[in-house]
Amino acid sequence: MAYFVIAVQMISGVALAALILLHSAKGEGLGGIGGSANLFSGPSQAEAGLDKLTWTSAGIFIVASALIGWRIIQF
Repeated sequence: MAYFVIAVQMISGVALAALILLHSAKGEGLGGIGGSANLFSGPSQAEAGLDKLTWTSAGIFIVASALIGWRIIQF
């Protein structure tokens, strides 16, 4: 059981990193100083789905980390 939780934690951690990198930038950074930043556009449908996957992966990672960290899962 412990090895299963560790595997879930590792897989969700890698998935979380990949999903975060897939997100588009929210602003234009320093390019938005001239007023060309489009800050008030809503998220696209793909971005909303990606947000749900990212939060789900983060939740799984947090639960797996808590189980291992609080020694609920014994080796």
